[in-house]
Amino acid sequence: MVNKEVSYNLRYCLLIVFLFFTDLYSKNLALQNLLYGQSENTFLPIIDLLLIYNSGIAFGIFDNAGSGISSILLVITMLILIYLFWMIFNEKDIYIKTSLSIISGGAIGNIYDRAMDGKVTDFLHLEIFNNSFFVFNLADAFITIGAVLIIYFEIIKKLKNE
Repeated sequence: MVNKEVSYNLRYCLLIVFLFFTDLYSKNLALQNLLYGQSENTFLPIIDLLLIYNSGIAFGIFDNAGSGISSILLVITMLILIYLFWMIFNEKDIYIKTSLSIISGGAIGNIYDRAMDGKVTDFLHLEIFNNSFFVFNLADAFITIGAVLIIYFEIIKKLKNE
């Protein structure tokens, strides 16, 4: 029989794996159906599809800085991921644990991409009132959603304790 704690933590591992494969699948769809640098409209008014590659970090910082920077970024993100796993398995609050798992699923998606190609595939273009903001992928969205949820749950916890 499986230990209750192992079973409890298995759900977070399954969430991470599900998010990773969702990101991987979406990037493969983008690679198969989009042309590099050409925008395609979607049914969402603020999101277009625009295939680009980012060898840097968020918002293109360090993009095209060379393979040395990409390798350093890969090592740094892997170290952060190890720390995230440690946090997931030591966290008691299920909401924070879930949020950390969402972040981890996204992080693994981008780490995998960077490890395979030295760059990350981005294809979701945020554009509001003809102002282009950034191009991202589902992994980035998962990381952002997880971070926002952590902030939200910490604020709620603080307000309840006052």
